[in-house]
Amino acid sequence: VQLQESGPGLVKPSQTLSLTCTVSGGSITTSYYWTWLRQPPGKGLEWMGAITSSGSTYYSPSLKSRTSISRDTSKNQFTLQLSSVTPEDTAVYYCAQSTRLITIATRTGFGSWGQGTQVTVSS
Repeated sequence: VQLQESGPGLVKPSQTLSLTCTVSGGSITTSYYWTWLRQPPGKGLEWMGAITSSGSTYYSPSLKSRTSISRDTSKNQFTLQLSSVTPEDTAVYYCAQSTRLITIATRTGFGSWGQGTQVTVSS
């Protein structure tokens, strides 16, 4: 399974960040979990949320009020939306795939990762 993140590299404060992860080599409707993580500059990895093959979603409690993860099965993509962004949301954003639900910030346990996409929040 290969994953590729896409989206704008620059977002203005208070706007909504929207990123898409395109999956190839496998279907997002199979028995996998599809996850978003991020890593701010100089900081550790942060788990943001996940969507299951059946469409159920899980979110980090600290980001839940601003985060939405959805999917487009016709395009084999899943999407992250993060609202009301601030400069503290500047990070490299990753999508990842696993065979079990992982809700912690870790690089282990995921079968595939996207290469990551830099998002900067700045006016």
